[in-house]
Amino acid sequence: MLEQFFKLRENNTTVRTEIIAGLTTFMTMAYILFLNPNILSATGMDKNAVFFATAAAAGLVTIAMGLFVNFPIALAPGMGLNAFFAAIAVQGVGMPWEVALGAVFISGIIFLILTVTQVRQLLVVAVPNSLKRAITVGIGLFITIIGLKLSEITIIKVGPVLPPTLEALQESGGIATLKSFEWNSFLGSFQNPGALLALIGLAITAILMANRVKGSLLIGILASTLIGIPMGVTVIPENFTPFALPDFSNLYVGKLDIAGALEMGIWTVVFTFTFVELFDTFGTLMGTADKAGLLDKEGRSPKIGKAMLVDALGVSFGAFMGTSTVTAYVESTAGIGEGGRTGLTAVTTGVLFLLALVLAPLATLIPSPATAPALIIVGVLMVSAVREIDFNDFTEGFPAFITFALMPFTYSIANGIAAGIVFYTALKVLSGRAKEVHWMMYILFLLVVIRFIFLAGE
Repeated sequence: MLEQFFKLRENNTTVRTEIIAGLTTFMTMAYILFLNPNILSATGMDKNAVFFATAAAAGLVTIAMGLFVNFPIALAPGMGLNAFFAAIAVQGVGMPWEVALGAVFISGIIFLILTVTQVRQLLVVAVPNSLKRAITVGIGLFITIIGLKLSEITIIKVGPVLPPTLEALQESGGIATLKSFEWNSFLGSFQNPGALLALIGLAITAILMANRVKGSLLIGILASTLIGIPMGVTVIPENFTPFALPDFSNLYVGKLDIAGALEMGIWTVVFTFTFVELFDTFGTLMGTADKAGLLDKEGRSPKIGKAMLVDALGVSFGAFMGTSTVTAYVESTAGIGEGGRTGLTAVTTGVLFLLALVLAPLATLIPSPATAPALIIVGVLMVSAVREIDFNDFTEGFPAFITFALMPFTYSIANGIAAGIVFYTALKVLSGRAKEVHWMMYILFLLVVIRFIFLAGE
């Protein structure tokens, strides 16, 4: 039954491989279950309610991606977008969080319209292969940065140049903390048990990968978690029980305020949600699908349209459940690295998110340094796509380089794609090769320029 429904043999995979891949993806994403409530609590939202919304939205939308698209991609409230959500709805300063949820819901409807009218699907045709491969490379570098940060091997501090003040937040409508950032990166201390555990886990996983052991990433995560117990990194609380249901007496299902969002005239906020999600999702879907071998020689897949439709519905559904923008997760590449090729991987991950409502204490045992090596290893696998970029043609090579360089260095997938679009279009036109540029790229060029002008004016 599973073989026929998910076409496992056609995709050169097995039930065992898919389940291991789904479990690996979940373990690399599980942090969002606890980080998202912490971030959104700044708006005055109840942590338990956000935990429920995060687990339920991620679980159900990811299962939908597996069942209706047969893609091994998981979705959950996106990092970055949840920080923006918290900033504009910060308690006592910005708009009410109910209104912010309304803005997210509206952005999802816009995505749905763009998807149904085939506008989003045009991106797959319009964006050249060099940029598609660059997106794969960029995401690989991006998740490597995430892995190094989680491992504490690299200490990365990203934050505002000046500490935000209440007055600054009031003057800017709650978005002062998103403007002027500085990046400090340096080597962590190997006396830090977390960094040491990550190095051990990285060595174990790399050795397993070199020997082509099935389930290398998952084995590495589990081994690191166990090794972390005597090191004091894996903390087992007193009176620990693996089964415990949090207090869900105060849920936010249906608490969004769409009318309030329309009345407040917050279209700049809606535009920000829409713009960032548009390129983030496109980049993640293309990058992960490419790594899974699900794209043809032209960098296309008939499933991308369906995947975008599920993603669009997921945005609005997540807002209805009571959380910020739900989006495709780059951590899905961890499962793909384990051999996940079909929707069974996504369904497995989704079911685990739903089970997390009961198994939350068990999920919290896995420390970040234990999952970090998996992200670093997957980064290596994805960066290999750089070989398919023609750097001998400067109009292809330079935009590709800008794309994959800016993703990790600006900590944004959307920034990298936007810059790549601008330079690709400009270089082709100014070098007399405008015919090589798809007409959709000119529209994207204008949208990106307008967005950067909008940012400069804030």
